Amino acid sequence: MSTFGDDLIQSLTEAVAHGKGQGPAIVHEPIDPREVRKHAALTQAQMAPLMGMSLSGYRKWEQGQRHVSGPAAMLLRVIEKEPDAVRRALS
Repeated sequence: MSTFGDDLIQSLTEAVAHGKGQGPAIVHEPIDPREVRKHAALTQAQMAPLMGMSLSGYRKWEQGQRHVSGPAAMLLRVIEKEPDAVRRALS
């Protein structure tokens, strides 16, 4: 079989394993921006600049009109664990 065929079979095997919850893939649970903000004792107006976004954009997250993904979710996880470190880094 060709290298492409081997790669395709391996990719599909990994995808099936991931779907079954097996394998090396890491699945991150969704994060609730409202809970992170409350834990950090911040208002929406204080949280939006920490996230590098507008207040209206942040509110849409909390209202469920937009979904948090990628780097924003990772930043929320950092704020959840170390809110003061993020404040210091961005001040």
